[in-house]
Amino acid sequence: MHFEHAGIATENARELADLYTDLFGIENVHEEEFDGMRIIFLDCGNGYFELLEPLEDGTIAQYLEQNGPGIHHLALRTNDIEGALETAREHDVRLIDEEPRPGAWGHTVAFLHPSDTGGILLELVEH
Repeated sequence: MHFEHAGIATENARELADLYTDLFGIENVHEEEFDGMRIIFLDCGNGYFELLEPLEDGTIAQYLEQNGPGIHHLALRTNDIEGALETAREHDVRLIDEEPRPGAWGHTVAFLHPSDTGGILLELVEH
């Protein structure tokens, strides 16, 4: 496992990307519309900021309404997402995704329930 990214919910991904680029000199390396969101990945050198802007009602829109902007989730990269999910099951960690599913940037993803992971929504990412 390696740190992959911090998912940050925001009302305007491009505006936040511009701010972070100006403040930190980090580069926008990928942008797409996926699953009702605009998603921008900024390369931090040893991981990414994944900026999540809702384009329609959905998970991120609901998160922003309830919590405001900020860190939505943390992601860990794995070379074996099926094995990582099985390990989570063995440790009685509830899975939001029982099976891996397509994610942004063409990756395969699955989420672990925050009530079993110290209050943090964790995403597993396989490239």
